[in-house]
Order: sequence, then structure tokens, then C-alpha cells
Amino acid sequence: MTTEYHDDTEDDSSSFWNKEPPSVSLSGLSRLRRWLFPVVTATVILILIIVLGVSNAVKEVRRLQFAVESNKDQLTAVSDALKQMAALETLSRAVATLKCSFERFVNNGSATAGCCPLKWEPFSSSCFLFSGTALSWHEARDWCNGHESHLVILTTDEEWDFVTRLAMGSFYWVGLTDESGDQWEWVNHTPYVMNRRRWRPGQPDRWTNHGLGPGDEDCAHLHSDGRLNDLHCSTKMRYICQSHSKHG
Repeated sequence: MTTEYHDDTEDDSSSFWNKEPPSVSLSGLSRLRRWLFPVVTATVILILIIVLGVSNAVKEVRRLQFAVESNKDQLTAVSDALKQMAALETLSRAVATLKCSFERFVNNGSATAGCCPLKWEPFSSSCFLFSGTALSWHEARDWCNGHESHLVILTTDEEWDFVTRLAMGSFYWVGLTDESGDQWEWVNHTPYVMNRRRWRPGQPDRWTNHGLGPGDEDCAHLHSDGRLNDLHCSTKMRYICQSHSKHG
């Protein structure tokens, strides 16, 4: 008896290739699309914001660079102009000094119109002496008065700038005091209008523990930084006299 062998591989193969793919739920795709769309939209918007932000930042950096370069050029020009003005002022003073020296020589040393005495510095319509010796405030006041002048009185910004520039680095008495009362005044009894910008921080303080005798600090001087400070009047230091140049 012959046993028949049936090969079912063909059927199996046919059934394998004829299998239908699993169906995908339409509702799942819909949910995926609903979720994906806002994410993509938000990502695109974020990228645009970043791009615009970077672009604006670059523009701002360039603008600032241009402003810096422009200001640098302006500051350089101003600095050069100030240097030229300072050089012209120095040259003008040197010419005026030579002129006055020549006129004093011709006139056997006597003062001439528009000229300051020897070793006095001309500025505007005044002459200023920056002393090399040290005296108390009252001694300095008397010395200036005895030489047709007075301790310096500064009433304009220009005078302040001129005097403080030449006095920088040293202490000098000026003609400012409050010893006659609580108010500061100049030596010609003109009231002094308080300007804290002109004083050192915390000054005037009328300090009494100075050990220099009775009274507090009734006299003012220029500190080495060009600002005012009050001090006991008996202290000895240099001083600045002021006189008016003679005009013919």
C-alpha cells in the first residue's frame, strides 16, 4: 500500500503571501495629526522668533559698535581741541610775560599798564601769586594786603579752574573764613554761597580736637586735590594772593 505524501508548502506559502496587513485605526491617525500639527507650528514659530531675535541682536551690536566708534572720534576731537586750547593759553601767557618783562626792563623795573608784577600769574583782569613760603592764615592775609593785593577770592568757574589747576598738589590758603560768625565769607566781606561740590567730602566740619589752641577750624584752604577744606587758622601753609593788573 502506497502512502501518498501531500506537500502543503504551496498552500502555506500562498496563505503567507495572501495575508492582509493589519488595518490601522483611522482614529489613531487623526489623533496623531491633531497632536503633531500644533507641535510643528509651535516649533516653526519658535525658530522664527529665534531667527528674528538673533537678527535684531546683530543689528543692535552693529549699531552700538558704530556709536562707540563715532563717540570715540568725537572724544578724540574734543581732547585734541582741549590740548590745543591749553597750548594756546600757555603760549599766550608766555608772550604776555615776555612783553611785561621787556617793558619792566625798559622802564627800569617799574610796573606797566596791563602787566602783572614779576612771578605773578596773569589771568583775566587779575594777577595771582602762588607763594613758596608758609604762613598762618592771618599772616598770609596781612602779607597780601601789604603788597597791594588780598588773599584770593574766587567768584567765577573760570577763576576756580585756573587757580585749582595751578595749585594742584599743594595746600594753599584762600581768602575764605567764618571766624566772624557762623557764615562763611570772603576777605572783602562778600557772603560766600555754599557749594558742596567745591568742598572735600564731609567738609567743612569745624573740628575742635586739633590741639592748636582755642576755636575750631575757621579758615579755608585748597587741598592738594583742588577742593576746599576748613582748618585752624594758626596752621602754616602756602597762600595765594590776588591783585588786579594795571591798565593804562
